[in-house]
Amino acid sequence: MMWSMIRYWKDESGLGTVEMVLILAVLVGIALIFREYIFGFVADILANIMGGDVDAIRNNPVQQ
Repeated sequence: MMWSMIRYWKDESGLGTVEMVLILAVLVGIALIFREYIFGFVADILANIMGGDVDAIRNNPVQQ
């Protein structure tokens, strides 16, 4: 019984999944914090590519 508990405690098979979930959570948090800056940056790039004003992208689609 004791050995099985020790093996279970030292098992690291799911460690990669936990790390990926934590990294993804941090990236989503950063994206939410800088959401307006990111929308503005993308709108400026698209306006330069298309040669026009792309105000629809600057507005948050959720708030419309």
